[in-house]
Amino acid sequence: MKIETGYLYHLKDEFFEKYQGLGLMDNHNGSRPSYLVIKDKDILWFIPLSSKVAKYRKIIKKKIRKYGTCNTILIRKIAKHNAAILIQNAFPTLEKYVKNVHTIDGVTTKVTDSVKNDIIDALRNTLSLKQEGVNLFFTDIDKIEEMIKNEINVPV
Repeated sequence: MKIETGYLYHLKDEFFEKYQGLGLMDNHNGSRPSYLVIKDKDILWFIPLSSKVAKYRKIIKKKIRKYGTCNTILIRKIAKHNAAILIQNAFPTLEKYVKNVHTIDGVTTKVTDSVKNDIIDALRNTLSLKQEGVNLFFTDIDKIEEMIKNEINVPV
């Protein structure tokens, strides 16, 4: 399966079992969320999506009141519906953990280029802040990335 930036995917349970306890979002009602993928060399950044837009609009407003801005949660139209894009819950993973591409009525789901660019910019900004000592991620991306790099270097 070809993994591409801007498409939505699902992950295998194996990933969540191996990386449990590192701040990953829970499996809600037996159906993990869809994830938007940003490809960065061998590592894939998975960004969870949520249909709970009203919930996340409130959080965004609260963050804007407190900090003057919020780019860790974006609300954008994906597949004709608004979705909360949870940059704060992003995490790295590998292609081997991808279960399948997300489809709606048999059609592969992809975001528009403008939405993709907004998400890439927000992820890069949040990663830059982390490098400067401001960690806005809920997931332990350092530990996950370390474990992933060890997997890449382990001969199969």
